[in-house]
Amino acid sequence: MGSIFNLVFAVPALIVLARWLWPLPLPLWAKIPAGFLMIAASQFHLWSRLSSGSVFAPEFPRLVVILFNWAFGALLLLAVFQLFLDLGALLTMLVRREVIREPALLRYAIAGVAAMLAGIGVANALRVPPIKDVTVAIRDLPPSFDGYRIVQLTDLHISRLFTAQWAQSVVERVNASGADLIVVTGDFIDGSVEMRRDDVAPLRQLRAPDGVYAIPGNHEYFFDYGAWIRRLSSMGFRMLTNAHAVIRRGGDGLVIAGVTDLSAPSVGEAGPDLTLALRGAPADAPIILLDHQPRKARDAAARGVALQLSGHTHGGMIRGLDRLVARGNAGFVSGRYAVGGMTLYVSNGTGLWPGFALRLGVPSEITRFTLRPVP
Repeated sequence: MGSIFNLVFAVPALIVLARWLWPLPLPLWAKIPAGFLMIAASQFHLWSRLSSGSVFAPEFPRLVVILFNWAFGALLLLAVFQLFLDLGALLTMLVRREVIREPALLRYAIAGVAAMLAGIGVANALRVPPIKDVTVAIRDLPPSFDGYRIVQLTDLHISRLFTAQWAQSVVERVNASGADLIVVTGDFIDGSVEMRRDDVAPLRQLRAPDGVYAIPGNHEYFFDYGAWIRRLSSMGFRMLTNAHAVIRRGGDGLVIAGVTDLSAPSVGEAGPDLTLALRGAPADAPIILLDHQPRKARDAAARGVALQLSGHTHGGMIRGLDRLVARGNAGFVSGRYAVGGMTLYVSNGTGLWPGFALRLGVPSEITRFTLRPVP
């Protein structure tokens, strides 16, 4: 499986080698080292596995991880641009019925654009996101919860790329947001508890009047799920693993429910169970569900959930690529969806997996929801 995984990531470099680098009027002594560097950049995920035992946790200095992401992103974009250039040349030859050669200057130009866009994409990924405000109308919302504010963090992916300093800045922004409740919808980390102990420490400072609730994402299951649940619980997170809590305002209630991730059974852990999560919940209280992946949103809507908060997709990361990501997530990839009377919100994510940290046209976010009754 690992060799196939690495071969897939080598494809962009092979396209660039064959269709961009080789036809350039450069001496062989320049092409050979350039080719080796491209292949090395394409194997970032192999180097990550060698550094930590996992492709999901590159244990290199932060600058090295940034450069790898930039180089791999530039290769991917250049491969796409080159394929479009080849397609344009082919169509031109068919129309003119003569052989044409792609100018070297044009090849250098698309390489420059790819390198620039990759740099912008990495910078977009690394920023501390702004607060994004979303108003949601909740059916049967008690008057005492009118204007209630929930801040969602998701897909933090705290790692060598998204470090303690970044996490501290996120915490300060969230704590200043005026949230009544904070939720984290999974993928806190990339790495073991030992690797990330110091990097996650700032999350202990998250504060809201009604507490901080969370669920695991698929990445928690990659790195000793039990150890991470214990660690996060000790840091003040109330982990809703197929469970719920009731927020009270006088005699009124708001149910906050959470389920485990769809990937849990693959490592012998309990899969998502909404029936279990809602067992004993008051029948007259609106339900807000935390589910890392949005794929089962229609099932949640059928169970009477008013609002589902999800992440996982990272919004597709790059405009255009989001259409492919949507296909793997039941059509849900970014933003608000009306699903059978329920509102589903899929966050673009606060951070990003350090193995492909680029954002182009898909900004990261810290999402602040304001609840309002249905008019």
